[in-house]
Amino acid sequence: MAFYVTTPIYYVNAAPHLGHAYTTIAADVLARHHRQRGEEVFFLTGTDEHGEPVALAAEAAGMTPRELADQNAERFKALAPLLNASNDFFIRTSDPRHVAKVQEILQRVKDNGYVELGTYEGWYCPRCADFKSETEVEDGNRCPIHLIELTREQEENYFFKLSSLQERLEQLYQEHPSFAGPDSRRNEALSFIRQGLNDVSLTRAKLTWGVPVPWDENHVFYVWFDALLNYYTALSFARDGEDLTDTFWPASVHLIAKDILKFHCVFWPALLMAAGLPVPERVFVHGYLLMDGHKMSKSLGNVLDPFEIIERFGADALRFYLLRDVPFGQDGSVSAADFESRYESELANDYGNLASRTIKMVLRYRDGAVPQVALDETIVAEFAGLPETVAGQIDEIELTAALEEIWQRIRRLNRYVDEQAPWQLAKDETKATDLDRALATLIEGVRAVTVLLLPWIPERAAQLLGTLGASDHTYAAATYGAALPTTVSDLEPLFQKPQ
Repeated sequence: MAFYVTTPIYYVNAAPHLGHAYTTIAADVLARHHRQRGEEVFFLTGTDEHGEPVALAAEAAGMTPRELADQNAERFKALAPLLNASNDFFIRTSDPRHVAKVQEILQRVKDNGYVELGTYEGWYCPRCADFKSETEVEDGNRCPIHLIELTREQEENYFFKLSSLQERLEQLYQEHPSFAGPDSRRNEALSFIRQGLNDVSLTRAKLTWGVPVPWDENHVFYVWFDALLNYYTALSFARDGEDLTDTFWPASVHLIAKDILKFHCVFWPALLMAAGLPVPERVFVHGYLLMDGHKMSKSLGNVLDPFEIIERFGADALRFYLLRDVPFGQDGSVSAADFESRYESELANDYGNLASRTIKMVLRYRDGAVPQVALDETIVAEFAGLPETVAGQIDEIELTAALEEIWQRIRRLNRYVDEQAPWQLAKDETKATDLDRALATLIEGVRAVTVLLLPWIPERAAQLLGTLGASDHTYAAATYGAALPTTVSDLEPLFQKPQ
């Protein structure tokens, strides 16, 4: 079975911030989880490099658009391995192979009768690279996302005949209710469609930094159409000498933030329909990371630097916090104080200390040999069905809920330590059987939850599994009782308090 997951491609008008890390981490959790399940996975991320915002940012910096794109694309590319992201390819939309495929597909859209020449007049946001309808503009003619005053622009463009696809889009949402999620975002997209779709600009005549229009040298393609096509074009050249399109298209899930919902949930499926291509199986829209009540944004200046957090605490801590603290799919507030609290209470104490003291007790009381005995039936029952539950939640992109399900078992194992008090059992030779059962039950519990945690904290989870001698990291191994370790070795602290 094939699974194809994408992040949005990140815009290179400025450097990456925590919001970009958030989506990349979520996509990586999905990719790693599906690999555990034995599926063939392709995970794509990359950068969106054309359009007016890049041209303006480059001019302000005294650079060419290409120079700015190269500089910031490298920053985004460097972020992925720092996050322990396991992406299979990093696409840049300035790649000539992408450009050629875009021209080919959009020529097909024109040949299919979905393009016409016209004049557009309306409110334009240079930071969104988007024309806003009258209903989208806030008081004072401001962008609802960037809160800047908009300009009124008029321009002769080639138009994509979006209006002619309204019925097919409504049918898509009716026949495939899971196409867009969560439900609140699906309803938002459907409401936008039902309000009546207008044709949208496919090209721009005032710009030079973009993909040239093959049938008119005076135009470049509107950046959003160029960018959206990356999810499809990348498959044709991501692997040298091999076209992956038939294997992975349509995409299993696109992960995006809600500010680009219109483009991905309306424009994107319509564009594919016009080109005669299958639409993706799902678009999942997550909320904003908020600081000071506003979306974390480069343009607003309210960002946390993921590079700094990783340097102090490690990538796994960042991965855990972002998907633990903010229910995935909803807006949520983040802060340095909340991060450090989660780090200390849950990663260091709940999980790290559980693993450390369990291993130390096996080393102390059984010289590192894990007793090969029957496990405590109470814990066996409480772990029953856990992998299936977690997999079901991940299939619904309920990443925070899945993590909470795992964490409930971690808390239960900590209570079990207190209930059994192995240090007391060790003092009484008549309790040796009880001690063996408690140690085996705890070690197996630590192993099982750690296999489940691999997609979230891959570095530390792999370290712990190595200490347990647990080489099977497949999802089948996440079943409690499936692979009781035989020996353990000493464990370095998983999550140390930073200096």
